[in-house]
Amino acid sequence: MKPEQSERIILGIDPGTTVTGYGLISVSGRSPSLITLGIIDLRKKEDHFRKIRTIFEQTLELIDRYHPDEFAIEAPFFGKNVQSMLKLGRAQGAAISAALYRDLPVFEYAPKIIKMSITGRGQASKEQVASMLRTILAFRGESMVLDATDALGAALCHFYQSNKPVAAREYRNWGDFIKKNSDRIKQ
Repeated sequence: MKPEQSERIILGIDPGTTVTGYGLISVSGRSPSLITLGIIDLRKKEDHFRKIRTIFEQTLELIDRYHPDEFAIEAPFFGKNVQSMLKLGRAQGAAISAALYRDLPVFEYAPKIIKMSITGRGQASKEQVASMLRTILAFRGESMVLDATDALGAALCHFYQSNKPVAAREYRNWGDFIKKNSDRIKQ
């Protein structure tokens, strides 16, 4: 992301092999607004590899339709079922591949980071995230699929994370800070 870029579109994806959510926001200066959100419904497809192909194709279609500048995706969480994790990783890889195929920069966020960015609480429920998103982005959607709001959360999280000020220097302690900033000390 270019820091001077004031207008941009962010595509967020919540990968899944049953339902993959997507959400797009437009950012003008420091104000995000909702473009759209929805799901890629994979429940009627029985073949796992057809699901992966559909995720790739539908993500490309979203990119070609909305022309996002950045791509944010929820990182897989660690689970006990290895087969489920493998399938989820493939779904994530298909979506990331589509973004890379269209030369979009990819940003990955852990579910706890997304929840923390949106609600201020890393242990927030999906319902709490959805409710907060409706408030922040001022949209209705009481019957919204949570996979879609999770994807929207990834996009908004990326907006928040990319607008954080970056510290130019690292400091070990106050003495180190003073030593590296002697020009800021008043005598």
